[in-house]
Amino acid sequence: MPFLELFDETLDINSTENYEISVELSHDSISFCILDSIRNKFIMLRSFQPEDNRKYTFEDIDGIIIKDDFLTKKYKKINIITPSSKFTLIPSPLFDPARKDEYFAFNHVSPEGIIILNNKLTDPDSFLVFGSSPTINNLVKNRWPGVHPFHHLKPLLDNVSRSGKNIGENYFHIHIEQDFFNLIFYSQNILRFCNSFNYRNVSDVLYYVLNVFKSMDIKQEETVYLSGHTERYDDLYSNLVMYIRNVKFAEPSGNFTFSYVFNDASLHKYINLISVVNCV
Repeated sequence: MPFLELFDETLDINSTENYEISVELSHDSISFCILDSIRNKFIMLRSFQPEDNRKYTFEDIDGIIIKDDFLTKKYKKINIITPSSKFTLIPSPLFDPARKDEYFAFNHVSPEGIIILNNKLTDPDSFLVFGSSPTINNLVKNRWPGVHPFHHLKPLLDNVSRSGKNIGENYFHIHIEQDFFNLIFYSQNILRFCNSFNYRNVSDVLYYVLNVFKSMDIKQEETVYLSGHTERYDDLYSNLVMYIRNVKFAEPSGNFTFSYVFNDASLHKYINLISVVNCV
């Protein structure tokens, strides 16, 4: 059963060929949202999460997809997102697709069987080389043939870049996944820092955040934007505000609107899932 479900009364399961679906798949959760591409309005969000902090297996994920009444339909466009802590950014002029495994090995040890993929980024002008779970990659190939998965940083960086240009000189963003988090810092519309860190508790997150603040000479008066697996007054938020004065939750931005059923939803948790419709 989904642990979150929002849908507009105009949602029509027989009109999915007029819709764009975005699906985020990992061993920690499965979420999808539907955009009515005629009205550019989000009309559905559904999310699943395993119980008792366990991980989804291949059979779990495939079973959810098969049984879901919307995930097996045909759509005008399908976007698949696969979160991963292992990635490398390569400037476009230096990128050679035949060497993507070599680029990945610059920063990461490749576990046996891992699939190395790449996405083109616009801002910064680069290629995102990342490691994908063989389980997830094979499942995507079987269920959505011809769809190339996006690393979660592709929509996240697109959203951060848009927000940074609107907000001002500096933009510092923390995105929290289940076992790792991303730190992103834009200054004067240029990406200055982007990395991922594994964590076990809130103290780990604080350690890395404050060290990046110090090394990048970022003032503690700067606003920090949060997204992903965090919410107001949880341990992470409560501890961050002890050291950083301005902490806000990021919102997805783009040429789209939301049904009223999204009004009370914590959209920062689904920022990548929603923002991926901006990506090409």
